[in-house]
Amino acid sequence: MAIREILIWPDPQLLKVSKPIVLNADGSVPDDVKVLVKDLFDTMYDADGVGLAAPQVGVLQRVVVVDIRAYESNDEGNRAEIPSGDPPIALLNPVFSDKSGKLEWEEGCLSVPNETGLVTRAARCRVDYVDLDGKPQTIEAEGLKSVALQHECDHLEGKLFVDYLSPLKRSVIKRKMLKLKAQRDDDEG
Repeated sequence: MAIREILIWPDPQLLKVSKPIVLNADGSVPDDVKVLVKDLFDTMYDADGVGLAAPQVGVLQRVVVVDIRAYESNDEGNRAEIPSGDPPIALLNPVFSDKSGKLEWEEGCLSVPNETGLVTRAARCRVDYVDLDGKPQTIEAEGLKSVALQHECDHLEGKLFVDYLSPLKRSVIKRKMLKLKAQRDDDEG
């Protein structure tokens, strides 16, 4: 199990666009990408998240992992731990082929710890991607799964949920994150 350090916004690495995964000549996924996926899952579970993108651990490749099994929303929109049937998923080179409807969700992010904000996303989405066997796949999602996929794929474009917030709220969160980063740097030094 390899837990990687999660970068804290506004780290400049989080603001860069990621590069596509290049498959091996035989169409298989390179071993280093498989290791990255395992590390992303390990890191996400360790941090109690529902998704993680490679740029969040400083790797500018188009890879995201999502596992919403432990989290669903109740009728009031509050997060509650309720098992769902959705298995964990790793997406390489994800591309949205459809988005529809609107849904507001109180989002958080492992790169913006202890902060949340109300974000409007597509209620439903369809994503084309490559799986760990190098095979093209399509997934359709709604609700939390749709939100999680959109949130994580935003990271591949150098975008975070805070980019959807008002300038004032973003500024307040940014100050908190800079203070947190300084505290972490002091603890390490």
